[in-house]
Amino acid sequence: MIIQNRRLPRIIGQILRRCHRQAVESNARKDNLTAYFGKWPETEQTEFRQHMRLITDFISEPEEQQLHEEIEPYMSRLRYEFDHWDDAIHGFRETERKKWFPKNREILERVRQVAFDGAIMPYVHILDLAPDGVIKPHVDSTRYCGNTISGISLLSDSVMRLVRTDEQRYQQQSSGSATEPTAQGSEPDAAYRHQPEVPLGNNFYADILLPRRSLYIMSHTARYNFTHEILAKEHSQFQGTLVPRTRRISIICRNEP
Repeated sequence: MIIQNRRLPRIIGQILRRCHRQAVESNARKDNLTAYFGKWPETEQTEFRQHMRLITDFISEPEEQQLHEEIEPYMSRLRYEFDHWDDAIHGFRETERKKWFPKNREILERVRQVAFDGAIMPYVHILDLAPDGVIKPHVDSTRYCGNTISGISLLSDSVMRLVRTDEQRYQQQSSGSATEPTAQGSEPDAAYRHQPEVPLGNNFYADILLPRRSLYIMSHTARYNFTHEILAKEHSQFQGTLVPRTRRISIICRNEP
């Protein structure tokens, strides 16, 4: 198709306006899916917005189905556990997967391109949370993953809460360097997930609505200076509205420490 030169500026203008409108609508949807509580310092909220990203409809319904169909035969053979060794998760089953069907590998490559500057760890974490399961507030150890964690949400909407934790205790920096606390009688980084006590009344925090088939990208400040959790079924609300939560599967990618 040959476009005459006199029409080209008008067509380019239409394309740019459409792209701008889509970007504005996307940012508006993101803002509508994040609720802030407490007194946020302006600089911290700005950093948080940059480092806690959410992409709605990252995958389509057919892509969700093909991901589910690949992992379900194995996951269905596992039992849900309610006594995780670090007490951070209850009502879950999990595994790691390195080899994927080609179409699903393409999805993971999209995650890498969107969420990470370079390569991701070869084993992808699959976390299957039962309808009555819960992920308690925790900070993932820097011994096992780097400055970015991203996850695709399958099967159910959910609410993630991120609460500001003690920066001085964890010595976490936005650059990604970190030295985690040494628990009494243990080595640094001994646990995969640390669970600092962070009362809501003394901290500012954010609730993020994670729609089914969305991708969250948690990096730097959001990764290190905030605990994150998935609210239990009985507390699954967003801005006062109940968010029904059923079985939820997360396809989680990380980069190297």
